[in-house]
Amino acid sequence: MAHLPDLLLRYRVLVGLAAIVLSGVTWGVDLAEIVYQCPYCRVQRSVIGLLGLILLLPWYGHWLARYGAAVLAVFGLQVAGAQHFMGWAKISGGTFEWGERWFINPWMLSGFALFIITALVLLIWRGARAEAQR
Repeated sequence: MAHLPDLLLRYRVLVGLAAIVLSGVTWGVDLAEIVYQCPYCRVQRSVIGLLGLILLLPWYGHWLARYGAAVLAVFGLQVAGAQHFMGWAKISGGTFEWGERWFINPWMLSGFALFIITALVLLIWRGARAEAQR
């Protein structure tokens, strides 16, 4: 059985498209004012979409694409980490609430963004190594 990163790289176009669709849908609900227009969330969804776009490039493993992906990922991870930490501060202070619409809780969504951004940038960087081994 193939390792998960190798499997995801084999379907990197689909992974990239999924990231772009996720970014587009979340931007859509933001612009339609269905959710709170959060600057933290906007950065995270933009970084996810841009990393998905880099995965679609035929030269995604080139050092310049990897460098750009790393810069975007560091920025997105810093923003997501800051937002996620604010949730932990509320938990520690005893003021955390899931809210009526728990499925769009910023603490939970920023946690998902941390995992998604990390996975995308690691996939881009692994792809460069996989290309070099061929």
